Amino acid sequence: MDNTHTKQNNAHPISNPKPGAKQGKVIIFSAPSGSGKTTIVQHLLKNYDQFGFSVSACTREKRAFEVDGKDYHFLTVDEFEKKKAADEFVEWEKVYEGKYYGTLKSEVQGLRNTGKHVLFDVDVQGGINLKQYYQQDALSIFVEVPSEEELAKRLRSRKTETEESLKQRLAKVKEEMRFKDQFDKVVTNHVLDKTLKEVEKIIKDFIG
Repeated sequence: MDNTHTKQNNAHPISNPKPGAKQGKVIIFSAPSGSGKTTIVQHLLKNYDQFGFSVSACTREKRAFEVDGKDYHFLTVDEFEKKKAADEFVEWEKVYEGKYYGTLKSEVQGLRNTGKHVLFDVDVQGGINLKQYYQQDALSIFVEVPSEEELAKRLRSRKTETEESLKQRLAKVKEEMRFKDQFDKVVTNHVLDKTLKEVEKIIKDFIG
């Protein structure tokens, strides 16, 4: 993700950090696929200098267009397991044999020490785990769509789903929706511009 952020305009309610700012907070966005959480996170990173994005670690092979340290921290399985044994992860997940993803404590703390608020774009279980770890220093936001029909429409528009895979995704969404009450805030992404304003106000109230 591009780390070059543009300055905010006066219409935005969130102010930029002041010199000597105290340690940053943690802001977690979780949602079922197709909810728009990544669009929200990208908007915040583009328009506000005080946010930083937590780059995850993984053990899969780096794709040709990816940059180590920017897209992911690419580790071998042995490197990942050594860091796991040394308790260097906030949270981690074994997707399948030999394929790990995780959040390094050093990555998050490094950003927080500069006064930046750290944004996470994670799945629902990852969001719950991060909130449990950071507790009062974290704001967890669950992004939902207005209806299952709207979600199906969005996923179909991507043209990456078969009807069978779409059915599986929608079943997973129903399961994930059961956990939304474990988040601090629930935002319904019906009209994006209104959602962005709502999210900005929620964050402003949290970080002060």
